[in-house]
Amino acid sequence: MARRRGVRFWVGVWLGAFVCLVVGALLLWRDDILEALLDPQIPYEVYRPPPAPDYAKAGDWLMLPARTSAGPRAVDVFFVHPTTFDGGKNWNGAIEDQAAAARFNRVMAPNYAAPFASVGRMFIPRYRQASLYTSLSVFDDAIEAREFAYGDVAAAFAYFRQRLNDGRPFILVGVEQGGSLAARLLADVIAPDPALRARLVGAYLVDTVVPAVDYGPGAPVPACARRDEAGCVVAWVSVGRGEFGKASEIVRRARVWNDRGRLVSLAGRAPLCVNPLLGAASDEDAPPRLNLGAANATGLEWGVRPGFMARQVGAQCVDGVLRVSRARSASLRPSGDWIDRLRPHGYNLFWADLEADAKARAAAWEGRAG
Repeated sequence: MARRRGVRFWVGVWLGAFVCLVVGALLLWRDDILEALLDPQIPYEVYRPPPAPDYAKAGDWLMLPARTSAGPRAVDVFFVHPTTFDGGKNWNGAIEDQAAAARFNRVMAPNYAAPFASVGRMFIPRYRQASLYTSLSVFDDAIEAREFAYGDVAAAFAYFRQRLNDGRPFILVGVEQGGSLAARLLADVIAPDPALRARLVGAYLVDTVVPAVDYGPGAPVPACARRDEAGCVVAWVSVGRGEFGKASEIVRRARVWNDRGRLVSLAGRAPLCVNPLLGAASDEDAPPRLNLGAANATGLEWGVRPGFMARQVGAQCVDGVLRVSRARSASLRPSGDWIDRLRPHGYNLFWADLEADAKARAAAWEGRAG
């Protein structure tokens, strides 16, 4: 009997050790495992992307304002949404992908587009977005998929500019990979055009890495130095305070546009960090009392304002990365499986701050124009 108990004991020990080994391996190599699961397994040079959108069709936009007259001082918002397409067999998602659209409506629209809805009319194009896998990989195929997505966004902005905007002031917003595409629009289309620059209320590149040197003093579109300034850029990429390894990994793996329209590494350049609590490019430590309101708006219908939670986080720019304190509310912390954690969070720590910032810059633009 004692011998049987001994056998069971050692079997339990070995099983426990095996489980610990498997769990440890999954934690250690989880990014590699995710890459293998999401990898389309086809070279991009032989890949056939889905059909192109036609921006003359209302159905090829995720959001358009009602066709009512708008005065010359009404503000338009051109919003480039983050990746909602997982991938699988495709490098770029079809614009009619229902799962991707549902994720946009449930998570991205109420958390990231809605802060700008009270400031201006929303224009949000569908585009053949690069898959979630391309956020993990720095190989050529993944980069080509992201460069391909830019063609759709550029076409959507050209249609917006020529047929929908009618010369009104506008705000450019992009989040995560959408922020990267918006950054190229800013550099290639808006910055070289004095007429477009004159109408730019502000550009918001949320959770997006861009080189600080490209937005310094004297640049066509500089980083914002104060909240009551128009025609400037608010950009940051964030990590939790204490996540120093994650910050360095983000900077190492980041890919930014060069002047030839190619995605390249930062190569030692510091990212731009404009603190959303301050509305300025500053290394000042902004305490939680400045946080106007975080929100977990996931699942809210469009037009419904979320319940705000003020003073949730403080933030400081350190070496080009926004270090954010731990939110007091559990609803404002990362959750979900590994794939969910690769996407922008299902909450916005700076919801009310972005709304107030955009309103202040719209007022500044109006004052400047007046």
